[in-house]
Amino acid sequence: MRHKSIINHNLRWFLAGMIFANIAGQMAYSMLALYMLDLGASVTQVGMAFTLASLVPMVLQIFGGWLSDTIGRLRVIAMGSSIAVFGYLIFAFAPNWQWVLIGLSVEYVSNSVVGPSFGAYISEQSTEETRGRVFGLSSGIYQTVTVIGPALAGFLAYQFNFQFMMRVAFCFYLAATLLRVWMANNERFASLKEAAKPTLIGFKVQLTAIFALLLSGGILTWIWITDAVGDTSYNLIGQLFPIYLSDFGELNVQQIGIVNAAIGVTAIFAAPLAGSLVDKFSERAAIITGFALNGLGLFTLLNSNSYSGFILSMCFFGLGTGCLMPAYESLISKVVPESKRGMAFGFFGTTLGILSLPMPWIGAQLWERFSPRTPFWFAVAANMISIIIAWFKFIPRDSQPAELSGK
Repeated sequence: MRHKSIINHNLRWFLAGMIFANIAGQMAYSMLALYMLDLGASVTQVGMAFTLASLVPMVLQIFGGWLSDTIGRLRVIAMGSSIAVFGYLIFAFAPNWQWVLIGLSVEYVSNSVVGPSFGAYISEQSTEETRGRVFGLSSGIYQTVTVIGPALAGFLAYQFNFQFMMRVAFCFYLAATLLRVWMANNERFASLKEAAKPTLIGFKVQLTAIFALLLSGGILTWIWITDAVGDTSYNLIGQLFPIYLSDFGELNVQQIGIVNAAIGVTAIFAAPLAGSLVDKFSERAAIITGFALNGLGLFTLLNSNSYSGFILSMCFFGLGTGCLMPAYESLISKVVPESKRGMAFGFFGTTLGILSLPMPWIGAQLWERFSPRTPFWFAVAANMISIIIAWFKFIPRDSQPAELSGK
């Protein structure tokens, strides 16, 4: 007997656009810090650039999530991609690092507008019984780009130069944008929910409802806290990874691309397994495992001095990332009503963006004033704190009171 796929027709096309867009994103972001150094920036200026660009999602994510709930997921995604494609165009022809900052700010529109719709759209294309596996499989497919993107970026930057690599990334993102615009205007992908007219009153009502859920002291509150700890710690070190591998690992850009790709290779296998773990047991088990593996990955990174050691550390990190993504997205989709999911994802992004805003700059300061390893040790501690919170607060869903679902 033939089993029906848990990935439906709409989701297949949606994921195809995601793959093109995120190959571009992984190509650009895996090398962006080194690209800026090549254009004359200092480590502190790199941190400042990422900090300033983070203002964009901080301002726009709640608005983007609300638009997603109001006019439709696919329309908002098409709008965001149509703007963000110009950021990649600027990357491809930037004459100095200041232009990269401008391009980064424009590209972050995609994170602001597309990001909140991503998890919300996937949850709508699944049932509660299969949601963990759908998020897990979607995350596994997504992780293929974290293999292709960094490896391709490292190869092109090493064989040619950074700007040629960025031009290839622009072509991938342009393809994603065209596909997303087609989906948003094709009747076969039309939402069953009628689009509503955006109003200020509607925005206020939705925002008040999300505040009430978040401040209730229930599981959504603790989801936000652990996500905040994890997000701020990653932003502390995210832009420093390639610089650390270059300066202390003495790796060239092609080797750095391969090391970064190891995250994706392992996450491809971890995400579907984590999704099955979520459906069979609980999100808590996958989340605790994910934080533990992330901490182990960072610890291994800081105690490695060989190419193989750095690859091993990224494998641990990839396994952790693969566990966390589907578990968090599944858990949020189950405790937030469908009509508010876009706003919820956007609210998370905005509030976490406020907390993370100074983190790239702080990470660069810790690097230069204390030691390059200092910001990474802070990130290790953050993972350990998150494990403790998840263990005591992320009670399995069959033990949760009904009001947590927002019903």
